[in-house]
Amino acid sequence: MDQLLTVPQAAAHLNTSVRFVRRLVAERRIEFVKVGRHVRISESALTAFVVAGTVAPLSAHDVTGRAA
Repeated sequence: MDQLLTVPQAAAHLNTSVRFVRRLVAERRIEFVKVGRHVRISESALTAFVVAGTVAPLSAHDVTGRAA
């Protein structure tokens, strides 16, 4: 089982603000666990969020429309 992180720990892991992570949770854009009234986010959920938002770079052919 992954380690469950608090919202401030998740924000530090993503190098973002606590407010951003809370918004992700409120909008249900990231998987989280409720422990009573506390919110915890697994490390694998953070990794999945980053992978889902990763954009592949363009090649020279994609930019110019012709082979390099």
